[in-house]
Amino acid sequence: MHYLVIEKFKDAPAIYQRLDEKGRMMPEGLNYISSWIDHHLKTCWQIMETGDFVLLEQWIDHWKDLMDFEIIPVHNSADVREMMKGKV
Repeated sequence: MHYLVIEKFKDAPAIYQRLDEKGRMMPEGLNYISSWIDHHLKTCWQIMETGDFVLLEQWIDHWKDLMDFEIIPVHNSADVREMMKGKV
């Protein structure tokens, strides 16, 4: 399952310092796909993949002091196209 993770940064310099020192701190089974950050360094949109939502929650615990999270389960467009075959 893929998730769109929207992160609202509280302190961008502190986030990147922790990232440099400790890495992403993701549990085994949680995969980072890609991310984009706005020009003001306030919001990050990233795609994560896991079969176990609890792993996403464990990862968030490492970062929730520095950012707020919104998690949205998503499908890629190819998967949705397959799901829609015969329904339209």
